[in-house]
Amino acid sequence: MNTKMFFVVFVSIIVTVSAQTLEEGAEQALEDNTVRTLDQAPVKTCTNVNGTGECVPYYLCNNGKFNTDGENVIDIRFNEDKECIEYFEECCGAEHLLTDENKIVPVRNETYITECGIRNSAGVGVRITGNSDGESEYGEFPWMVAVTRREPSNDSFINVYMCGGSLIAENVVMTAAHCVNGKDVDVMRIRVGEWDTQTTFELFQHSDHEVEKFVIHEKFNKGGLHNDIALLFLKTKVEMSEVANTICLPSQDQPFDGKRCFATGWGKDQFGKEGEYQVILKKVELPTVPRDQCQANLRKTRLGRRFILHDSFMCAGGEEGKDTCKGDGGSPLVCPVEGFPDKYYQAGIVAWGVGCGQKDVPGVYANVAHFRNWIDTQIASYSQP
Repeated sequence: MNTKMFFVVFVSIIVTVSAQTLEEGAEQALEDNTVRTLDQAPVKTCTNVNGTGECVPYYLCNNGKFNTDGENVIDIRFNEDKECIEYFEECCGAEHLLTDENKIVPVRNETYITECGIRNSAGVGVRITGNSDGESEYGEFPWMVAVTRREPSNDSFINVYMCGGSLIAENVVMTAAHCVNGKDVDVMRIRVGEWDTQTTFELFQHSDHEVEKFVIHEKFNKGGLHNDIALLFLKTKVEMSEVANTICLPSQDQPFDGKRCFATGWGKDQFGKEGEYQVILKKVELPTVPRDQCQANLRKTRLGRRFILHDSFMCAGGEEGKDTCKGDGGSPLVCPVEGFPDKYYQAGIVAWGVGCGQKDVPGVYANVAHFRNWIDTQIASYSQP
């Protein structure tokens, strides 16, 4: 049975130019927890320097291109002259073909321990080249999840993308309240370990998890999106790994002024009908913006001079051509932990904005530090027998 992911419209990571996108309304075909093996896949022949070969995922080809640590270098730029169209594929001679059982697996990082907030800035298993449009490395942000709903389609099912989210515990996902408000918990699915929504060739497979219940902040205001936070409790625990890990949470009311942070998502590259949803998880580095400055800047927009920024919000961005946008709702804004390279707290949850990527117009995020006590209370309440 195949499970596919589709995109629907919500409040994306945008950069000045974008590649590897999917037009709005087009489907994201994803096979559910499968790896294409040589026996299952139709054979596509190709030509390499040694003669004729077959197009196979790179980890099924022992052709000596791997580094000693098992990491391969992948160029994600589309090349029309390349016989093996998928960028994860190699033209592999018969003498080098492997089965899925003896595929090349990167040597596990012996120093890796399961702790929150570890960003894999060099990627996991593969290193990406050609990522000039804000594409993240594979496994770079292991806490990033996709919040989807499961729908029937002919004789199978599809996963319809609703929002982004973040893994904050083995069985708890945090997202925006506006993403799940009024939704049916029975059809919700959380996809963990996703990166490229249109391929199953990643070395480590994603996992889909059913949601047992979700809790929306009791003071959530769907008009102004005040207190825009929700917790989703999963029926099964996520198996922690380099590509599936939790994000650290800040202490109550911890400030993040003066930080440069990362937002991630599969949302649109620009606002409006011209925007396209992303295939590969995108990242954008943004500065946090002090509340008074953010409110002053937002008052210069169509919000008007009487606009008051609610105390449940924080702001980031305001740099031209860089922002979160439509489709990134619920996705995390993460900031570095001082003194610990590649370790991050989650500072915000993508909530709303005025347009996308406009100079001096920050994006608005639910302030996670404002809700830390509420988060702890909800998790403790759920954990009680």
